[in-house]
Amino acid sequence: MCSLLSLQHYYQNKLKLAIIGQSLFGQEVYSNLRRQGHKVVGVFTVPDKDGKADPLAVAAEKDGTPVFKFPRWRVKGKPIPEVVEAYKAVGAELNVLPFCSQFIPMNIIDHPKHGSIIYHPSILPLHRGASAINWTLIHGDKKAGFTVFWADDGLDTGPILLQRECAVESSDTVDTLYNRFLFPEGIRAMVESVQLIADGKAPRVPQTEEGASYEGIQKKSNARVNLAQPAEAIHNWIRGHDKVPGAWTVRLKLIFNSVTLYGSSMLGGSVPAGQPLEIEGASRPGLIAKNGLILYGTDGKALLVKNLQFEDGKMIPASKYFSSGESSSVDLTDAEKKMAEEIRTIWKGILSNVAAIEDTTDFFKSGAASMDVVRLVEELKQKCASVQLQNEDVYMATTFQDFIQMFVRKLRGEDQEEELDIDYVSLKVNNMTVKMPYQCFINGKFEDAENGKTYDTINPTDGSVICKVSYASVEDVDRAVAAAKEAYDNGLWGKMNPRDRGSLLYKLADLMEEHQEELATIESIDSGAVYTLALKTHVGMSIQTFRYFAGWCDKIQGKTIPINQARPNRNLTFTKKEPLGVCAIVIPWNYPLMMLAWKSAACLAAGNTLVLKPAQVTPLTALKFAELSVKAGIPKGVINILPGSGGMVGQRLSDHPDIRKLGFTGSTPIGKQIMKSCALSNLKKVSLELGGKSPLIIFSDCDIDKAVRMGMSSVYFNKGENCIAAGRLFVEESIHDEFISQVVEEIQKMKIGDPLDRSTDHGPQNHKAHLDKLLEYCDIGVKEGATLVYGGRQVDRPGFFMEPTVFTDVEDHMFIAKEESFGPVMVVSKFKDGDVEGVLERANDTEYGLASGVFTRDINKAMYVSERLEAGTVFINTYNKTDVASPFGGFKQSGFGKDLGEDALMEYLKTKAVTVEY
Repeated sequence: MCSLLSLQHYYQNKLKLAIIGQSLFGQEVYSNLRRQGHKVVGVFTVPDKDGKADPLAVAAEKDGTPVFKFPRWRVKGKPIPEVVEAYKAVGAELNVLPFCSQFIPMNIIDHPKHGSIIYHPSILPLHRGASAINWTLIHGDKKAGFTVFWADDGLDTGPILLQRECAVESSDTVDTLYNRFLFPEGIRAMVESVQLIADGKAPRVPQTEEGASYEGIQKKSNARVNLAQPAEAIHNWIRGHDKVPGAWTVRLKLIFNSVTLYGSSMLGGSVPAGQPLEIEGASRPGLIAKNGLILYGTDGKALLVKNLQFEDGKMIPASKYFSSGESSSVDLTDAEKKMAEEIRTIWKGILSNVAAIEDTTDFFKSGAASMDVVRLVEELKQKCASVQLQNEDVYMATTFQDFIQMFVRKLRGEDQEEELDIDYVSLKVNNMTVKMPYQCFINGKFEDAENGKTYDTINPTDGSVICKVSYASVEDVDRAVAAAKEAYDNGLWGKMNPRDRGSLLYKLADLMEEHQEELATIESIDSGAVYTLALKTHVGMSIQTFRYFAGWCDKIQGKTIPINQARPNRNLTFTKKEPLGVCAIVIPWNYPLMMLAWKSAACLAAGNTLVLKPAQVTPLTALKFAELSVKAGIPKGVINILPGSGGMVGQRLSDHPDIRKLGFTGSTPIGKQIMKSCALSNLKKVSLELGGKSPLIIFSDCDIDKAVRMGMSSVYFNKGENCIAAGRLFVEESIHDEFISQVVEEIQKMKIGDPLDRSTDHGPQNHKAHLDKLLEYCDIGVKEGATLVYGGRQVDRPGFFMEPTVFTDVEDHMFIAKEESFGPVMVVSKFKDGDVEGVLERANDTEYGLASGVFTRDINKAMYVSERLEAGTVFINTYNKTDVASPFGGFKQSGFGKDLGEDALMEYLKTKAVTVEY
């Protein structure tokens, strides 16, 4: 009955739709509307181009949906009768126009019962017109968005049905806005709008003329940038035209008539040294620096331009401007000359209109387009896989002679990256000088965030600023993912045999061990971990983890399977374990380096490449790790580290279509959001290690001294900032008071103080916001009626220190009985003597299932309880005893998937079955 009712609900309030539009956006809207149960009675799109159908047409034809490919709907402003007749014949109740570029007559717009709705990439009434996204950026709008509106005979002036908006980042371009928000959210909004119409709930909000604007379509002829204005206005103009049609200026040092500027970002911090460059119309000379062309606005502020394109189509990194005309040619060997002639043949195959390929033949002036660039690069990869050629290389060596020179240099390895350039922050601390990278690590280089933003990372011991760290943007994520994808698809990592990959990971572990005191010191000042614990666990276990998974690299095996058809047909079926591709890893702040190791070691051992986001408040050991990975010889692009916010960097990683797996450790609510985003984006694989409320059951027949010692460790280890911390202790009634008395006695012996002091037992909480949350947690416990036996206050000293805390008389319904503190708060409840079943029921009465524990001398009772506890890890007469070979992960809302052990390796592999007849 339930199934029948759900089907009836599914098919009620559905419409017959005509989809009028084109592009991948149109295809996704079409497919999603069909999945929602609406009937698409006709698709009206553009004719095939160069024999290739539009993506919308491809999807509709595959489904058997009627497809009409009209080149136009009107002639001289009047509808074409046969087109109108063909449209009306499908019987649509609503026209849906996702990014439609054709002019549709009003007798088509108004014909269906419900009329027509259109998607527009602006928050109407702003920026009416075809270049709306460009003008959002050019005007420096702080918000972007889109509108679904009811079509009328005006220009984007119909009533509004639905709007969505997003913040505009200073690094955003048309591409980033479209990919991050306008495309995915626009598809969802179009589907939602259709359902609102079907349900009779769709509003019609008249557009106001207040604030309405219309700007023309951006063309090359009117895209010249005015350099006599503030820097932000120049930046907005350039990014608003990137990549089409391209913002341009005139006469750089009187050499070139016009130069197009690409890749603008506001320059944060000090301006680097550079060579002056006269630019016509600028308020002052620019600078050619190592990162690009620096331009100044009339307000004295600066911006950075990454790439330049000249009138002949050649593009160069702006940093190479003064050397762009240099041509220190190399003499070719006989083998290289033979290769050059083979390349000449490839050029001739592409430039079929050219009689002969001369040394001076220009690829683009001879008619080549962007697809020809891709073809050239791919053909050369087949011819010579050892040369890592990029599309940009073609743009930067446009004549055949220059191209051959560039290719030969790459073939010889003469274009190898220069030695790693790191701008360290140095700090004298813990009887040593620690050198800490602070920039994003992308494609083997440390560099500022694209938008120049930074943030302060804080020492929790005294609240002081350690240094400013780059604040990665969405564009940085896209660059890092592109680097990781290139390294996986075409780089050395993907071609390397597993044993060599393992050797590099062993070398990385050796370097971590060589720098373990420095890593532990950085971990202490950035996270507040007691130095001795950081040395043994945070860093020590990280080293062990890399060594363990390095050993797995050449032991990843498939199986042979005796299928039914194996005889007499002589069939063989076997499985292969293959890497997934580009993986994203998002880690928490409680064990910054160890969480990095737990996930990235398995990921790399399996042969994947990765983009890792450390916690915003603890980025420094991850960036130091990136430096060591270069020294170990890990190829560029394999490891990328992006400090920044979860809402920006983490969300983009979840949404990114080129990422095939995301591993996350953090809170359950964020884990749910990540899982949803990963599903909606490209159904990427996910593993989640989430929140916990781990029960620890202490029976009266235990070794009470050990139970006190381990019970305290279960709560106060690493200041309670421990995912498997015992969130609630159940102590048998007959030993309850003695247990609490001993715990308080031991707490009073604990030394709270500087984590770098070797005698310190208890350091500061990780950051102020967390300390405030813990104090609020304790206040709630008191208000609910639990007994605060000890602590519950901030320590009266600088920094974020909290007293170890003990609550008793905690009842099952209380907030502190159900919610995780993630801090040094022991929550204790009694249970009646001998009530094994009762305490098990209470222990399992939680949506979490990460870890658990039991203390008893009765091994039968211990094994029975361990079988009944609903948790991924059960400790018996011990606690916190994790090992690199033992799988770690939770049940229920504590997540799924495993870190550590062979199980973790499987999280980063896929199984392929192969059947062969021989």
